[in-house]
Formats: sequence, C-alpha cells, structure tokens
Amino acid sequence: QVQLVESGGGLVQAGDSLRLSCVVSGRTITTTTMAWFRQAPGKEREFVAAIDWNGLNTYYPDSVKGRFTISRDNVKKTASLQMNSLKSEDTAIYYCACDRLDQDYSSTNYAYWGQGTQVTVSS
Repeated sequence: QVQLVESGGGLVQAGDSLRLSCVVSGRTITTTTMAWFRQAPGKEREFVAAIDWNGLNTYYPDSVKGRFTISRDNVKKTASLQMNSLKSEDTAIYYCACDRLDQDYSSTNYAYWGQGTQVTVSS
C-alpha cells in the first residue's frame, strides 16, 4: 500500500519560512514525478511545485516562483518544499502527490496523495 505523509506545517507570520516534508512508503520514487499542491478554504486545489524523477527539472506557478523550492531524495523517498517569504495568501492545506498520470504537471491527476499539512500565515 502506497502512503504519503506530510509534515512541517504550522502557524507563522508573513515573511517567515517553513519547510514541508513528504515521506513515501510502499513504493520507490525513482521513476516518478513528485509534486505539491495546496487547497485553501472554499477554493479548488492548486498546483504549487513539481520535480522530475531525477531532480533536474522543477516547475512552479508564478504565484510561488522565486519563493518556493521543491527538492527530493530518491534514496530516502522524500520530497520537500522550502517556502520563503510567506504571505497570507499562502495559507492552505498543503498536499504531497506522486505518480503523475498525464503530461500536465499542474493537473491534479496524480495517483497518490497524502493527507495534507496545514500552513497558516498571519499578516
């Protein structure tokens, strides 16, 4: 059974940093895209970051580009999201996902998801 477990969320002030982690069990991740999404109350789940299987290519929407950095460790089967210069609009539940099912990194069409970790940024 494949499981993804996120950690590292919390309550911070605007301008602070947080680092989220995602640990995968039940499969290797050496051939799969890893991604982060977020969902704020009353909004649809939105793409935050993705990284190719070998870590050479990363993808971000304009809303987080330059502030967020995704990374991975295929040996430890982990993916991380370093979030700097946090804003109140970054407040959401953050989800880790793996096993992209189509060509669009930003689509929510991933096979496996974690339960999410809450990030709250106070202004």
